[in-house]
Amino acid sequence: MEEIKDISLKIDFLLESHDYYSIKELIKEMEPADLSVIFEEFPQRIATLYRLLPKDLAAETFVEMESELQEKLLVQLTDSEMKEVMAELYIDDTVDIIEEMPANVVKRMLSSSDPETRKIINDILKYPADSAGSLMTTEYVCLDEDITVEDALKRIRRTGVDKETIYTCYVTKPDRTLLGYITAKKLLLSDDDLVISNIMETSIIFVNTHEDKEIVAKEMSKYDLLALPVVDNENRLVGIITVDDAIDVIEEEATEDIEKMAAIIPSDKPYLSTSPFEIWRNRIPWLILLMLTSTFTSQIITSFESKLASCVVLTAFIPMIMGSGGNAGGQTSVTIIRGLAIEEINLKDIFKILFKELRVSVLCGTALALATFAKMMLIDNLLLQNKAVTINIAIVVSFTLIVTIVVAKLVGCLLPLIAKRLGLDPAVMASPFITTIVDALSLLIYLGIATALIPGLN
Repeated sequence: MEEIKDISLKIDFLLESHDYYSIKELIKEMEPADLSVIFEEFPQRIATLYRLLPKDLAAETFVEMESELQEKLLVQLTDSEMKEVMAELYIDDTVDIIEEMPANVVKRMLSSSDPETRKIINDILKYPADSAGSLMTTEYVCLDEDITVEDALKRIRRTGVDKETIYTCYVTKPDRTLLGYITAKKLLLSDDDLVISNIMETSIIFVNTHEDKEIVAKEMSKYDLLALPVVDNENRLVGIITVDDAIDVIEEEATEDIEKMAAIIPSDKPYLSTSPFEIWRNRIPWLILLMLTSTFTSQIITSFESKLASCVVLTAFIPMIMGSGGNAGGQTSVTIIRGLAIEEINLKDIFKILFKELRVSVLCGTALALATFAKMMLIDNLLLQNKAVTINIAIVVSFTLIVTIVVAKLVGCLLPLIAKRLGLDPAVMASPFITTIVDALSLLIYLGIATALIPGLN
């Protein structure tokens, strides 16, 4: 990161000196991802810097840029320059960029494309945003089943330069029905006169154009695929999804789950590119909901107000009990949500999960109860001479902790599973939501146990 900052400072100095040749020499061997970061420092001069890049590097750098920076660059480019940019982009990257651009920029981009490319782009844009069809590219190597290895290699050399990947080649019938695949490695190691149909792999994993892109990413991760073919309802090959796109989906889904688990409405914009108003809009609904549900806690305390007044020391341990319950429930819910997300667990495992969490909660609750009892008697009672903390109070607090932890962990594992069963995203049943529920339950448990065990409260 320090190196990028140093290069940014050098570029700034060279721009002031109009030494464009030195800038070109400085950036021509850099990685596209690093260049996109550097270009963010020069939004007003971005077109100048972009024109200094070699054609291939320019296209790769453009793809790495954030959408706002891409828009600023496209506005500064001439129509002929935009046409060159469009010609170097892969179809799936072009579609992704078009989806983020305002209408006036989209119009220029489409007008800069040739009719065939424009038709392909429009076809892909018709697919639902979360589908495999919207994620695929049509730039893949396609082979006939009856050609030889020698002819297949010739075709790859002739057409592969414009393909997103040439490692996996797909074998189809003339009507594009998918028959199998063969890797470039196998082609290179096979005899030239062998026929493709005799050496191709026919056991092939594929997805439909309307398959959810999250499922697509999971399939690619599960089977360690570099590319995944996409077929229509007639089993005709219409495109492929490459591993870089799958990684982007996994990252997006993970970010979305984290935001939901933090009680934030997911956003597809980077944090620094999001306005304070948009951040407020994403956070305030959940904050209001959680605030309103927290009123149940205050109502419970109010209903036991007279009993708490007669034994004020009980009030001092309310935050600890509520906090411990919320933390325990949050631990469990995150574990279950993660397990559901990576399909490590499913709904049929509910009784196994409950039994395991019951045992874990008893162990955790007992450990916390023993630690709390020792702390109350040794520190509060003996060291601090707080005579209000009697052995009876310590027993109530310790026993409450055991019951609270058990309830919290069972709630923490049940709610995500129930959400999954109802077709909801389990991530919404994460720490903030569960903590609010557990807070109310832990208060009821605490005050109920205190009423039963402390003379004068019942």
